Amino acid sequence: MSTATTTTAITAQMVNSLREQTGAGMMDCKKALVETNGNVEEAITILRKKGNASAAKRADRATKEGRVESYIHLGGKVGVLVEVNCETDFVARNEEFGAFVKDICLHIAAASPICVSRDEVPEENVAKEREIATAQVAGKPPAAIQKIVEGKLDKYFSTVALLDQPFVKQPEKTVKEILTEQIAKTGENIQIRRFARFQLGA
Repeated sequence: MSTATTTTAITAQMVNSLREQTGAGMMDCKKALVETNGNVEEAITILRKKGNASAAKRADRATKEGRVESYIHLGGKVGVLVEVNCETDFVARNEEFGAFVKDICLHIAAASPICVSRDEVPEENVAKEREIATAQVAGKPPAAIQKIVEGKLDKYFSTVALLDQPFVKQPEKTVKEILTEQIAKTGENIQIRRFARFQLGA
């Protein structure tokens, strides 16, 4: 006696909805939905993993094109300049890429990171945070101390390193995840090269 397997019909609406949520290509969304039999959450996981893999493959490609964007906030009291690089002038002139760069400007204005990645956080800052975190968990087992301290450092990085911060428009994702999605959309390596944030009186 055989047991029939129910197959969910993949509709254009499902594909478009998944595309809006992930920024992945239409065919990739359809394949992910077929693979998961219409399970959206599992499809999102597949697409995110694929996006991370694609970003890693493109990480060594030269990024000599891009945009410099500015953003002024709060009646001229906060300003941001950011440089975001890509591989080709075609992508640099793309409206979607431009919108992404502007969103990064807005995020920097709102979230006040001090650097692009955690590797750029001054070592003395990291040492100070590690010292404070270690003092806070004194008396606990050594294995637990290390785990807790690393967790506290991760939390610290999520406040000061741009790529680790929750994205202001989608707090459930980090800026790095948003960047990875943009790489998947364009098919090019994209790097947030540098930024400067100015605040009146600061």
